[in-house]
Amino acid sequence: MAFGTGSHPTTRLCLEWLERSVRPGVSLLDYGCGSGVLAIAAGRLGASEVVGVDIDPQAVVAARDNAAANGVAARFQESADQLGGQFDIVVANILANPLRVLAPALCSHLRPGGLLALSGILVEQSDDLIEAYAPHLSLSVVDTREGWVCLAGSRQ
Repeated sequence: MAFGTGSHPTTRLCLEWLERSVRPGVSLLDYGCGSGVLAIAAGRLGASEVVGVDIDPQAVVAARDNAAANGVAARFQESADQLGGQFDIVVANILANPLRVLAPALCSHLRPGGLLALSGILVEQSDDLIEAYAPHLSLSVVDTREGWVCLAGSRQ
């Protein structure tokens, strides 16, 4: 079973952010896509290129199945190595420690002017994440729910 039913507070925070941020025709990378909930939502909101990455092969299979069941054309893969190119939006709803380590990689997949949203972060971890991303872009707290936070920023 892949992680991601859409009911966790961090998923809700990301979905709400996507509703405000996705515009028709944008490209989106869902890093740590789990079952594909965020990628599928982006596709339904009008993103024209949707890519999901997850290290769990079962998650990739589940995400592909879920996207097909929802009529969303998206590409899902186990490795970020073959991504190539940059995206208008990068979203990652995974834990704080991996997000910290992935800061350079996630930002490298973001186009200049592109938007980044991060969740899976406890409120008390937000300052550490903001600091970890500071060399790449300026993050700020978008919203909090039940002790969790969504951070977002734009690459200059």
